[in-house]
Amino acid sequence: MDKSALLQQLYLRECETKELVDVSQIPLGLAQSTEFQLWLGTKRDIKREDVENTHWIKTCTGGYITELIFHGDGSLDEFRLFDRFETTGQWSLDDGVLLVEIHKGQNRYNLAVIGKASVNIHSAVELKNDELHSYLKLAQIK
Repeated sequence: MDKSALLQQLYLRECETKELVDVSQIPLGLAQSTEFQLWLGTKRDIKREDVENTHWIKTCTGGYITELIFHGDGSLDEFRLFDRFETTGQWSLDDGVLLVEIHKGQNRYNLAVIGKASVNIHSAVELKNDELHSYLKLAQIK
């Protein structure tokens, strides 16, 4: 995982293009821009105590909503919010980024979640079968 590229992808989605862009399309010098640095100040590292044995709500731009239950052993359960269809996966932390992998049938979803400093509603980039797929919001439920 390239944290710098991930942050720049999220910045572009949240502040400029309003769309996810592939890492190869990130403008040179973006990470040094004043605007990016100000935005970066609104983010925070996610810590183990934020995730371990907690429940989160995950939603995407398409309106798909699920509940994630993160277990202390690095496993997770995901339930569609209204019909409780279950899938499973794993989670880990890498340099303050929450990494999630979920398998649904023959598809593999990988999320890289960046924390927000002011509220517990975080942003993520999702890959489906290693291809850029969706922008997500995840909210910690306490």
